[in-house]
Amino acid sequence: MNAPGTPLVVLDHVNKHYGELHVLNDIDLTIARGEVVVVIGPSGSGKSTLCRAINRLETIDAGTITIDGQPLPSEGAALAQLRARVGMVFQSFNLFSHKTVLQNVTLGPMKVAKQSKAEAEAQAMKLLQRVGVANQASKMPAQLSGGQQQRVAIARALAMRPTVMLFDEPTSALDPEMINEVLEVMVGLAKDGMTMIVVTHEMGFARKAADRVIFMADGRIVEDATPAEFFDHPKSDRAKDFLSKILAH
Repeated sequence: MNAPGTPLVVLDHVNKHYGELHVLNDIDLTIARGEVVVVIGPSGSGKSTLCRAINRLETIDAGTITIDGQPLPSEGAALAQLRARVGMVFQSFNLFSHKTVLQNVTLGPMKVAKQSKAEAEAQAMKLLQRVGVANQASKMPAQLSGGQQQRVAIARALAMRPTVMLFDEPTSALDPEMINEVLEVMVGLAKDGMTMIVVTHEMGFARKAADRVIFMADGRIVEDATPAEFFDHPKSDRAKDFLSKILAH
């Protein structure tokens, strides 16, 4: 492991088009090890595409993305290996519906990391404990609430011992009363020093847990600031307009 503060994820002049639409417009972004970066902005600003490009769920047209000094591989075993090191939590929980909670969390470590069943289960139970759902280990995902399923999804990503965790709107499919239970787990991860890139509409989380807030609009990074600077003194009209709309509620 490198020392905290060394660059871990580096995007250099990253561009991406969908047809005529320029969804990522010359993105330069460096995320240090142990840093929590929250990406916010209006719908269609490129936030999710940015997040998905970092583990190559989206390809890019130009520029480079490196993780821990290694360029993103384009396919094959190297890409699978990289994906194992980049944990991803989506807005839909993407759990395997025909496997128990415990099986969902042990599958990757046994298949990809070649852990023994006993080792994978011991680690899975620790992680399920950490996210507060150890008592649900033998249940099927459909028997869990949305908040519980999302916490299982976080445990499953952590089971691969990722270097960085990507969260793409992890609470947007949840009922309001379940949002906090997921955000609390994420705040805990941030405190433990996990490198995190979080696309979210939860401004309270951004204020509380982020080291930096990246504000995107029209495929560009418009502001890159500390939470205090961004929320209290936004510099651009786009950010002021965005904040006035969401903080008015």
